Amino acid sequence: MALSPELADHPVLRRLEAFHPEAVVEASDFRGQLAVVVRSDLVRAVLEFLKDDSALRFNFLADLTAVDRYPVEPRFEIVYQLRAMQSGQRLRVKARVAGDDPRIDSVVSLWPVADMLEREVFDLFGVRFDGHPNLRRLLMPDYWEGFPLRKDYPVEGPR
Repeated sequence: MALSPELADHPVLRRLEAFHPEAVVEASDFRGQLAVVVRSDLVRAVLEFLKDDSALRFNFLADLTAVDRYPVEPRFEIVYQLRAMQSGQRLRVKARVAGDDPRIDSVVSLWPVADMLEREVFDLFGVRFDGHPNLRRLLMPDYWEGFPLRKDYPVEGPR
């Protein structure tokens, strides 16, 4: 991964590179907050590393959501907003998943709060979280067809 000169020496990126040299696909900085895109097959391992690493300690999952990038492939971007409570540092971790069968590993075992957040993303975008203990609809009724936050969802609703 080629980094801009201002990010090349970022301590979080150096630690991630030491953990797994191919984990980070791209990185950017916006208003002082680092955002990294990681390989979707490594996202759980990367998040576990970020949480448990003694130098980083991103031990708080503030949010987990998704972005539908339709018609771009990979279509979905799963976004994890982390915070290191001791240092106050924030980090945005993104993983991209294909639109034909959107799946990614669950992080409920790392952060129990991810339970409802993953269910919300499943309910509204249709992304499946492998290993989730109770993946079912959260906001929409059980009989609802489709996923209302997808960009190709009909505006008038299901027929």
